[in-house]
Amino acid sequence: MTYHADLKPVVEVGPGPLGSRNIFDVVGGTFEGPRLRGRLLPSGGDWLLNGPDGAGRLDVRATLETDDGAHIYMQYFGIVIVAGVAAEKLGRGEGTDYGDAVFMTNPRFETGDPRYAWLNAVVAVGEGRFGPGWVEYRVYQAVNG
Repeated sequence: MTYHADLKPVVEVGPGPLGSRNIFDVVGGTFEGPRLRGRLLPSGGDWLLNGPDGAGRLDVRATLETDDGAHIYMQYFGIVIVAGVAAEKLGRGEGTDYGDAVFMTNPRFETGDPRYAWLNAVVAVGEGRFGPGWVEYRVYQAVNG
């Protein structure tokens, strides 16, 4: 599945005892995969914690609405390390490509809709890229065997 989220400007909470917190609210977006597609509702966000080691720790929650009306809660943690090519691109106001930064996630899904109940047992990993006002992920299901 690929999903794209449009974001509000960052809210900088600033430095605290665990690091520097930045909040990115989702204003909308889309997702599409072989078995589902739809939109991101404007109800989620990322409560990113930037640590003293230079890594950002993702803490993301989002609500997906499928084209056929099902609601799916998605939550994930992950890590982002911006350096080298990614830092240069962002410094120029450009977006990054997949692989420019360490940007990995582990989404999990919850739904009560029987058409998508299979998502409740999915183990997934994702890779991300981002730019001014947006973030995009490719999410893969881990399979047995």
